Amino acid sequence: MRQRTIAEKISCTGVGLHTGKPVQVTLHPARAGSGIVFVRTDTAHPIEIPATPASLARTHLATTLGRGDVQVDTVEHLLAAFYGLGIDNARVEIDGPELPGMDGSAASFAFLIRSAGGFEQAAARRAIRVRRPLEIRDGDRWIRVEPCRTLKISYEIDFDHPLIRRQQLRDYVLSAERFEREIAPARTFGFVADVQALWRAGRARGASLDNTLVLDRTRVLNRSGLRFADEFVRHKVLDLLGDLALLGARLEGHVRVKRGGHALHQRLVSELSGAVVAERADTALRAATGAGVQMPLAVSG
Repeated sequence: MRQRTIAEKISCTGVGLHTGKPVQVTLHPARAGSGIVFVRTDTAHPIEIPATPASLARTHLATTLGRGDVQVDTVEHLLAAFYGLGIDNARVEIDGPELPGMDGSAASFAFLIRSAGGFEQAAARRAIRVRRPLEIRDGDRWIRVEPCRTLKISYEIDFDHPLIRRQQLRDYVLSAERFEREIAPARTFGFVADVQALWRAGRARGASLDNTLVLDRTRVLNRSGLRFADEFVRHKVLDLLGDLALLGARLEGHVRVKRGGHALHQRLVSELSGAVVAERADTALRAATGAGVQMPLAVSG
């Protein structure tokens, strides 16, 4: 498989879900091997923030990337759209501190990317193939990746709410078509009971019924209702895909998650990234000496 970028630049505007600030985003094609790079254009000089684990700044309620004191918040929905549609390289210029919330899903970003078109590049796409299981636990929460010839996801959530309870999406195999149809439209969700605490913490300043599924004790307050009966777990899968995009490669493995979130997702990404570095060191050792050890991953491209 070859790397891909978008065919032409395209822009959108919106309001940040957490900051409540208006922002314009412009997606540009990028050269092969450059990955996804965010560029804050509202600073004295443009600040580039690559979408890599080294740029991770915060995982509370969203994935935030940063470089020094400059950050870009809530990047996961756009990154999920890039990952789901198979875009490896793009330059994302943004004139504010947070990506726009749009409708709370990745559907608008997927539409934007489709409208820009795709362009296949000469370089081979990088892939990370899992050779043996890796698991991370945090109490009754866990994430695990097992060998698989493609990216497969099984996700389970459990909320004490009558509309959610225990939801599962099992053995979901990623493809661009299935992502657009089954994952991208799933919206972020929140609870009325948490609103005051979020506002006091400086979060959810731009949240509304237009960009968030809002639940009281018994029901969804959005007049349009749910897009899927299991929209909540589908959005968690969307978030996971956005977080996996920080790997900068296509993951080949079965990712299983129970009661996950951005922090747990990023712990897996960090472990996999560390294993990739070790794999490269082992490859260099084999080339130099003919010796080495069996690594947990296979890296290509």
